[in-house]
Amino acid sequence: MAVAMRLDAAAVAAAAAAIGPHVERTPLVRSEAFTELAGCEVFLKLENLQRTGAFKIRGALNRLLAMPPSERARGVVTASAGNHGQGVAFAARHVGVPACVVLPLGVPLAKLTAIQRTGAEVVITGADYDGAHAAAVALANERGATYVHAFDDPDVIAGQGTVALEMLDERPDLDAIVVPVGGGGLIAGTVLAVADLARKPRIVGVQSKDGSAFADSFAVGSLIERPAATIADGIAVRRPSERTLAIAREGVSEMVTVSDEQIASAIVVLLERHKLLAEGAGAAALAAVLAGKGALRGARVGVIVSGGNIDPNLLGKVLQQGLASAGRYLAFRMWLDDKPGQLADLTRILADEHINILHVGIHRLGPYTSLGRVGLDVIVDTRDRAHALSVLALVRDRGFAAEELIDTYPSA
Repeated sequence: MAVAMRLDAAAVAAAAAAIGPHVERTPLVRSEAFTELAGCEVFLKLENLQRTGAFKIRGALNRLLAMPPSERARGVVTASAGNHGQGVAFAARHVGVPACVVLPLGVPLAKLTAIQRTGAEVVITGADYDGAHAAAVALANERGATYVHAFDDPDVIAGQGTVALEMLDERPDLDAIVVPVGGGGLIAGTVLAVADLARKPRIVGVQSKDGSAFADSFAVGSLIERPAATIADGIAVRRPSERTLAIAREGVSEMVTVSDEQIASAIVVLLERHKLLAEGAGAAALAAVLAGKGALRGARVGVIVSGGNIDPNLLGKVLQQGLASAGRYLAFRMWLDDKPGQLADLTRILADEHINILHVGIHRLGPYTSLGRVGLDVIVDTRDRAHALSVLALVRDRGFAAEELIDTYPSA
């Protein structure tokens, strides 16, 4: 009979020794740009540069390396929103174990194809992670295979804790570590990693407000299920586990939430300032720091950029949303007399101010128009929200009754 694993700092240290030869020790870099923006000293732990593009390989590999040969021979099954599945698939190929990964409908194509490239079997079912999880558990029971849980597993939790262990090895003076949270495996591992330290950093967990089951459960001390519909698909979990919640409540200082608009803005600014790509879940912790959440002002803060496996189609939408939230373009609508020269007058005003036009849409039919009038939609480049408002005022001062398309700027 297998002996139950004890979850403590020693388990995280053992996991680090086991997986160390097989995973990247990802960089921890000081960000001058984010330090200035956030009012605290920001260090980015770049797990988006990890093998498989996310931290999840750490827990998956630790779990499979801990299995006795007889258990490995039966194969493994897992459910995942994508990154854990990649980790399990990679680990299974590494140790020579047959693997089946169950993914929800709508899984990002980049994550699906990455799993398929490992040679793992893929099953797509369930509306979200929780639906895929139920199907995967049933499939594992049917096949007699071992189910590898994405977060409710001692070996997985210990493996994820190695992220914080590396951070503190390089910067033992960190005052806080900010962690993206879905089911809680990473933040539980972080709590364990610092458990024996005399000087413990504050641990701040971050969720999307559109998928806040862990944050809500943390607040009341018992499991709560919530819908999870967010661009941060890697942390879109409807219900955490009792194990991860209990560990978190022992050592997490605060749980905060951020909007999808704030996450999108963090993805954009990370690309702009550091030329680094993060997925929604990977940018959530940075979004919280930039939004001033977690009482971090003046502190030395380690921010876990947990993954970079964003679908290219979603990336285009996220960039557009992030630019809009940051006021990086202005969209406005006006009605013009249907006669030559009206559009030329408008473009001349914008050209004189060196304002780049991104889009012009002319509407002669439908609800925009009336007899002798045409509707005009315009989108222009702007530097920030203040500049966008000044451009709008300029257009109005020159006699055009422009109305800003407010929906272009989601509230943060």
